Amino acid sequence: MRSWRILAFLAVILGAVLFLFVWPQMAATRLAASLWHLLQKGQASQEQRTPTIEEYQPKSTLVTKQHRIERAKFPFIDIHSHHWNPTPGHVEDLIKGMDSINLRVLVNLSGGTGEELRKTVMTMKGRYPDRFVVFANMSYDDLNTPGFGKRVAARLEQDVKNGAQGLKIFKDFGMELKYANGQRVHVDDPEFDPVFEKCAELKIPVLIHVAEPSAFFDPWDYSNERWLELKQFPGRARPASAYPPFETLMAQRNHLFEKHPKTNFIAAHLAFHGNDLERLGKLFDTYPNVNVDIAAVLAELGRQPYSAHDFLVKYQDRILMGKDIYEVDEYKWYFRCLETRDEYFEYYRKRHAFWRIYGFEVPDDVLKKVYYKNALRLLPGIDAKAFPK
Repeated sequence: MRSWRILAFLAVILGAVLFLFVWPQMAATRLAASLWHLLQKGQASQEQRTPTIEEYQPKSTLVTKQHRIERAKFPFIDIHSHHWNPTPGHVEDLIKGMDSINLRVLVNLSGGTGEELRKTVMTMKGRYPDRFVVFANMSYDDLNTPGFGKRVAARLEQDVKNGAQGLKIFKDFGMELKYANGQRVHVDDPEFDPVFEKCAELKIPVLIHVAEPSAFFDPWDYSNERWLELKQFPGRARPASAYPPFETLMAQRNHLFEKHPKTNFIAAHLAFHGNDLERLGKLFDTYPNVNVDIAAVLAELGRQPYSAHDFLVKYQDRILMGKDIYEVDEYKWYFRCLETRDEYFEYYRKRHAFWRIYGFEVPDDVLKKVYYKNALRLLPGIDAKAFPK
């Protein structure tokens, strides 16, 4: 009996030892194994998760020659820039940046009208009369008063006397500008005929922005190549419920060009036909008074380098250098496309182009026309001696 008690006691002791020391280690091992398995599963899940279009940033493995061009080959004129109510300090900063990239003349399209225009001209051209050009803008404050168009023409004539060298018409014209009765102002509205005729009389160009990229008018779905931009800026969408169709705006714009053959027009942003250069060529062929700038649409040309090269050579007298958003470091993409044959490089603003772009290197005689000669032909009051012949 005593031996049985001793054996039972020893069994209890052994069980206690196993419970206190061995089982926790086994449990800990199992716990660690479970945690490791969950961790591995989580990592695998993370690796296999499909990234969003904004997260996906593939790094190219392509090895080709690259040319980092920080300064334009020839001095150039930027026909498309915006600087509202500039200060003297801002002008000094502009000059430093312009000198660094060989930007000889900057055109400020946002001069305003009346006293605002006069102040802008004085601020920008006071110390640097040969480095800046200022365009006037229309005021719509008295749009609903009879005789509006003639008054705008008279104001424009005074603005030119105060130093304006062109007229800029913004994107609200034809899309958002309305009369008091709710009727939308059409791009070819006869009320504005005196304004465009005055421009012809004064021999100043009209840089006009009509519509937006055609994709902004299309359904905002996953087949829309500007989907990312519309996601980041939903207000840029132009649904049919609120805006005229793209083709309606194009028809009105072309009618405007036709009505005023003596007025020189510069259609902003490749006239929003950068994705269809054949159509743009037909526009040129039909309306000899129409020119375009390449502001903010470099990605359209860069994705079709062969077509872009041939197009610029064929219509070399109709295309002007422009940037739109003034960022000194971004001009080098324009230089690289126009001056080199570099391949498959990233554009500087993904929302404009998720694709890579290419250089379409144009001959020097064409490059000079795009950089400055075409602008010299259209803009009054610029000293041509500051540019190569």
